Amino acid sequence: MIEYILLGVFAPIILNLMHMIIGLYVVTQRGNLMSLGFTGMGFLTKTLAMLFLTWLGVGYLNMDFRIFVPLLTFFWFFTHIVEAFVIQHYMKENESKFIKSIQL
Repeated sequence: MIEYILLGVFAPIILNLMHMIIGLYVVTQRGNLMSLGFTGMGFLTKTLAMLFLTWLGVGYLNMDFRIFVPLLTFFWFFTHIVEAFVIQHYMKENESKFIKSIQL
């Protein structure tokens, strides 16, 4: 039971938390354009991490996929949405005055 909580709940939360912290650094220190590039690369790294966690849980630790995969994907998706809104907030704060003036 503890494996389901560690790998299905805490692992995706920690994965997205680390990605959000690095993403906040990139958007605040390097700008919005670099942040978009980091987001694209983050898509690849998160995908590989999710595949690895799925393999580890189902293939290696023989967890029941009917329990593990929904746990893993729910917590990954929820934290991914939270991360998106946080990064978007900081990107809007980092916009130039010219871009803000031409937007409706």
